[in-house]
Amino acid sequence: MQSPFALKIMDHLTVGEYWNKNAEAWTKLARAGYDVYRDQLNTPAFLASLPPVAGLRGLDIGCGEGHNTRQIARLGASMAALDISEVFIRHARAEETRAPLGITYHQGSAIKLPFVETEFDFATAFMSVMDIPETERVLAETYRVLRPGGFLQFSLLHPCFNPPHRKNCRDEANVTYAIEVGDYFIDARGRIDEWTFGVAPQAVRGQMQKFRIPRFHRPISQWFNLLVATGFTIERVEEPTPSDETVRHWPVLQEAQIAPNFLHLRVRKPLVMSGNAEI
Repeated sequence: MQSPFALKIMDHLTVGEYWNKNAEAWTKLARAGYDVYRDQLNTPAFLASLPPVAGLRGLDIGCGEGHNTRQIARLGASMAALDISEVFIRHARAEETRAPLGITYHQGSAIKLPFVETEFDFATAFMSVMDIPETERVLAETYRVLRPGGFLQFSLLHPCFNPPHRKNCRDEANVTYAIEVGDYFIDARGRIDEWTFGVAPQAVRGQMQKFRIPRFHRPISQWFNLLVATGFTIERVEEPTPSDETVRHWPVLQEAQIAPNFLHLRVRKPLVMSGNAEI
């Protein structure tokens, strides 16, 4: 019997078309402060675990309108950034013109990065690698442009708690007490999820179509095996959860105290080996 999620497999170009259509509304809503999960949980946790980057050359893969790229540049890194969506890149470049941070933005695909080998000290990818079906090629390209000893830090929806079936179980007070998950091993690559930022007022949401986002769920074992097969060494794993104080200010985040929404991974390209010694 065919799985209900066994849809036509998409490539990066088709996915890029979806994101280009999402980009205008996404930029407007996110810059208005409605991406609470990013601003109050995901990005702060990511930056808190990021190694010092001042004086280093970095690449942000799947940069969107550049919000997180700008955060890293403010830490002192010299940043380049890339996204497949021309609308996102247009907004990112406009912001760079308005408030320069020395970031160069490139429109292109992460499966063929327009950079030379070993050009970067580190790379970041905020919630982007998971949206590219040719994951193996993205990791290989990232490995290629990193110098020996350089690192990749990226975030994604937690595969264990955001599989194709996910249900938020709430009590009478609308407080989450459990997350129900299922279909963990189903190949859901290419399924379209439709949603928008739930904290945005209805009047604002009503003016825009919901985002249509292709999903490419992989079990967590696949992620770790892909990273190891590429040649990376796994260095750090984080599962961010909000503090009680954060939840008091942003109750919508309470569910992330029950089970993590996001998984953060940092992996490193080994130094060149000479005999039994690293150089």
